[in-house]
Amino acid sequence: MRWPDGRAALALAGVLLAAGAAGALQRRAPALPPNDGGETPAVFRRFAAQVAKLQVVEVRSGAKQVTGSGFFVSPDGLAITNYHVVADLVHDPDKYRAELLGSGGRTTPVRVLAVDVVHDLAVIRTGSAPSDWFRLAPVSIVQGLRLYALGHPGDLGIAIVEGTFNGRLPHTLYPRIHFTGSINPGMSGGPTITLDGRVVGINVATAGNQQSFLVPVEDAIALLARARGAAPPPAESLLADVGRQLLAYQDIYLAHLFADSVPTVRLGGWRLPTEPTDIFNCWGETDDGPDQPYTITHHYCGTGDDIFLSSEQSSGIIEFEHDLVESDELGLFRFSALYTRELRSLATDWGLDREGDEDVSGYRCRAGNVRQGTLKGKAVLCLRAYKRLPGLYDAVFRLATLGGRRSGVITTLTLSGVSVANAERVVRRYVAAIGWAP
Repeated sequence: MRWPDGRAALALAGVLLAAGAAGALQRRAPALPPNDGGETPAVFRRFAAQVAKLQVVEVRSGAKQVTGSGFFVSPDGLAITNYHVVADLVHDPDKYRAELLGSGGRTTPVRVLAVDVVHDLAVIRTGSAPSDWFRLAPVSIVQGLRLYALGHPGDLGIAIVEGTFNGRLPHTLYPRIHFTGSINPGMSGGPTITLDGRVVGINVATAGNQQSFLVPVEDAIALLARARGAAPPPAESLLADVGRQLLAYQDIYLAHLFADSVPTVRLGGWRLPTEPTDIFNCWGETDDGPDQPYTITHHYCGTGDDIFLSSEQSSGIIEFEHDLVESDELGLFRFSALYTRELRSLATDWGLDREGDEDVSGYRCRAGNVRQGTLKGKAVLCLRAYKRLPGLYDAVFRLATLGGRRSGVITTLTLSGVSVANAERVVRRYVAAIGWAP
């Protein structure tokens, strides 16, 4: 087709403009990501070698008992891991040994230098001289920042998990960071880091559904400083240090429990303690089946936290619950029998009639009557001792109110890993918060 000269020039100009615009769009378009996938592979390549696999081996069988992760924090082979990874070794140094697994299946012995049982941390000496290591320092980052967890899940080799920083948990007895990523079993003790390799926290647990938790790096910094400033301890002395840490910490968190003005809930005319601090969560429900001639209204509060001591034992648990038992149908004697049965279920509910084991003694109980203000009741306090951690006990206290013809409240308080003095002190405060409030 032939155009007049003017139209041809205009068309040519249009073509050139279109070509120029396309070139400009090409220049302004964002760069495509690298063929290897971008940031995550780069983090993996740069930092994976600084994360090691650990295993605790039962000496007699030669088979592994626990596997976990750790990460190097010094040029002379010091590393951080979780206390729960090496806990069996701390409890039974003659029965277990710890090893670092290198490339090609080569193992080197590991020695535990210091532990922080409350924050679930340990410093170990690996006997290796890493080519690079993480430099621990306090870190301040914003919520929503992308983070990367590294560790050794099972026998699958080193792995990396992407997630986001969601701040520190606001209502918890033991400091934790909320990490929205799936930390797999075996990654415990590994680091969670920023893009540039700053350690934000130490992998410690997962709750599923992309909810995982980290120990803040500041706690690891403090423990590392303590380990560097002390002579290597005898293996058998580490468990004694665990006991001292638990005794010191329970003094702190029980110092004011139920001591100040305690929020209360009303159940059947009774005033009962609820949610004494913001570390507690409370729930309730009513058991009132259609053919059941009585109702039991439950009110439960607990911290939801515990301290891992060994594969057989935990500590640091605080729970209490109230059960309001009522009936408009049962006669006086039948209701009394029901109420007595609920009170005596303590032995079944908490295994108070069981013998002790290698970790704890059997429970020893003492019962008595309570008269305090408007409160009249029967009470029992049971204690069992930690055999390997002198001065620490589990405590179970139960109180049944008296005076109601067809209603009453049975309340139970449980404490784990506490001194006798603190158990008795907290029980007295707890009872003082209970009263009749018609």
